[in-house]
Amino acid sequence: MRRSAYLLLLWLGIAGGVLAGEEQAWEALREGRAVLLLRHAIAPGTGDPANFRLDDCATQRNLDQTWREQARRWGALLRSQGISRARLFSSRWCRARDTALAMDLGPVEPLPALDSLFRARPRAAQQSAELVEWVNGLMPGTVMILVSHQVNIRALTGLYPASGEGLILARPLTLPARLLARIAPP
Repeated sequence: MRRSAYLLLLWLGIAGGVLAGEEQAWEALREGRAVLLLRHAIAPGTGDPANFRLDDCATQRNLDQTWREQARRWGALLRSQGISRARLFSSRWCRARDTALAMDLGPVEPLPALDSLFRARPRAAQQSAELVEWVNGLMPGTVMILVSHQVNIRALTGLYPASGEGLILARPLTLPARLLARIAPP
């Protein structure tokens, strides 16, 4: 039993630290002391088709109508937590951008540091460092939501989020990121 508890504590340390209470995490997000990193809503399949082009959504894996509703529920959840406006940043992939847009919390700004690493895994450490530097360069107190991909979130946190799952991460952002709360897909 003691060994299991030790292993759990060790795993939590590797994954970015002991979790705060969920309400404290939401408060930190509202105050801009944390950031919400969200995996895009479900898009059937894995990776992108061989003919993938960033400028053509028809060549990408996209959200279906069922999962667009999941993104809308994220917007409703955020509003219920007192976040009605936020700076929204997303990967330039259509499924991430569409997830961010469907939340209806403000304009969505493309951020290449959130782009999928699926085909560029050797860049994971560099791209994660770029994201950390970029987030930490924003004015403290900025309420922000980032929409990205499983491989990116795993590179930053060591965690494997479900589609549509959100992670509230402490600011300043670090490598690995310090996890305050995991929020299940609404």
